[in-house]
Amino acid sequence: MEHEALTLRDPAPLLERTLHEWGGGEALWIFGYGSLLWRREFETDAEVPAQVHGWHRAFRMRSRVNRGTPAQPGLVFALMAGGSCHGAVFRVPAERAEAELRQLWLREMPTGVYDPRWLACRTPHGTVHALAFTLHRSSPGHTGRLGDSQMQQILAHARGRYGTTLEYLRETALELRRRGIRDREVERLMRLAGD
Repeated sequence: MEHEALTLRDPAPLLERTLHEWGGGEALWIFGYGSLLWRREFETDAEVPAQVHGWHRAFRMRSRVNRGTPAQPGLVFALMAGGSCHGAVFRVPAERAEAELRQLWLREMPTGVYDPRWLACRTPHGTVHALAFTLHRSSPGHTGRLGDSQMQQILAHARGRYGTTLEYLRETALELRRRGIRDREVERLMRLAGD
């Protein structure tokens, strides 16, 4: 575990790179697929349903801060290569974008584990390029495939600064349902948790 902590990246240079890639001057789009759908915490002036191709929602990222601890890691969703994912894109006004992104970074990138990248998101109004938080399979935060009994243990016990892994899963499942988004794996995990 100590080795894993050492291989995580400093989130500050990743933020500066992301700000440079955005360039300023126009609105910033952010793709939400997990907790950003139900607990956004940044100012937007538009929200549009969106789909990304080549990436899927996966409950395979360790959380040692937000939904778990180093001693009892929890799980959160990440975008991983392959498949497709339905969610939403949020437009942050240009004049607020840098400040909002810096705040979002404190929440989403405390350990630098995500790979922030710009993805083409299809919306009913055309394609927008939005910032998304992805995870590479080689990341120290990637759990690989977990057995059902291990998943049940995590759902029963993992808790971090924002609450439990189970609460996170439940809120995401409820929000996907509210938006009419069908995700079979999320539904399976809810059944596994007894919800």
